[in-house]
Amino acid sequence: MTEQSSTTSTWPDLPPGPYGTLSPDLTRRHAEAPMEAATLPSGDRVPMIVRYADVRGLLTSPACSRNLREPGLPRMVNGPFLDDDPAALMNQDPPEHTRYRRILHGTFTPKHIERWRPRAAAIAVELIDAAGEEFDLVTDYALPLPARVICEMLGVPMDRFEQFRGWTEMFLSTSDATAEARTESMTAFAAYAGELIERHRAEPGDDLIDLLIAARDDEDGLTEDELVNMVFTLILAGHETTASMIIRGTFRLLLHPGQYAELVARPELLAPAVEEILRHEAPGSNGMLRRVTENVETSAGTIPSGAVVLPNLSAANHDPSVFEDPLRFDVHRFAGAPATPHLGFGHGPHYCLGANLARMELQEAFRALVTRLPGLRAREEPAGVRWSDGGFVYRPVQLLVKAG
Repeated sequence: MTEQSSTTSTWPDLPPGPYGTLSPDLTRRHAEAPMEAATLPSGDRVPMIVRYADVRGLLTSPACSRNLREPGLPRMVNGPFLDDDPAALMNQDPPEHTRYRRILHGTFTPKHIERWRPRAAAIAVELIDAAGEEFDLVTDYALPLPARVICEMLGVPMDRFEQFRGWTEMFLSTSDATAEARTESMTAFAAYAGELIERHRAEPGDDLIDLLIAARDDEDGLTEDELVNMVFTLILAGHETTASMIIRGTFRLLLHPGQYAELVARPELLAPAVEEILRHEAPGSNGMLRRVTENVETSAGTIPSGAVVLPNLSAANHDPSVFEDPLRFDVHRFAGAPATPHLGFGHGPHYCLGANLARMELQEAFRALVTRLPGLRAREEPAGVRWSDGGFVYRPVQLLVKAG
């Protein structure tokens, strides 16, 4: 096979490797430059942390803040972005963050999420059976599956899916040219989330939005801004990020047909295979910024108080000192004896709130693929697959496949 030629221009000094792999420069950085600066899509340069122990340590450190709203700090993109909303759970520090997580503690437990597994499995089978012998895995399966699941969980009408998908794609764009459009998308999306909340207050049921409205820690509940932001976050993360893992994971399995065949023959490998997909592919981006509020020691030296850094989760998940032959994709890696946990969902206080939901959806997405389409194969050479350019998440734009 020839190497993939397309690259993304939004990270000029970290172009991706062939077939959507990490930047080849990360091998050098792991060995020689674990805190070297990287150029963000905004043009700002910040130290990028790539070693597993350093990244994990930063994510658990009380000196590592997600408050990036002070004037003059480096920014991921020019214009509004995920970092800007003080009501967002991902942007809060203790004690506000601790309170927010405490209120939501019981909402995303494995027991609660398991209630939705049969429905997620049924939707996956329905989509595959409707797709036909040849289809685009992106538009016919990976995008609608988590979208339908999160819409049903939240009580969101599916006829609005294309609209909020357009909003989220625009909001996740890293292009300078779309800064104003990102603002408009965020405003429209937040307004729609507010409408949903009011509708559920007027006609309560047992959807996830109703659980969020009712969530309490003693008498303390979510504020209106927090409610709107949580609905926004669930719709955003509940379809785009999970869809990206389905797309990237399927693409990786198509590059390793022997491993796909093993999953067909041994579905008990699906759970560890999903963990390897999360290690090898997640989060599909170079990570989120952190501001250091006091000096922090790393293997590369001291990060001074006030510095903004980029802990790169994908780089940490490919640290050769932690994961043997880390560039190798292997569905057996997390089978058997306990393995070092990957950082696909982050770590520490900001560990992904929806991790249980994402795991369940990914397991059922790949279960449906290997059971309904045991002979799945690509309709085009992997080198010809076009990848997204100018978005925060990097994934194939289209993935044409044959049922067998």
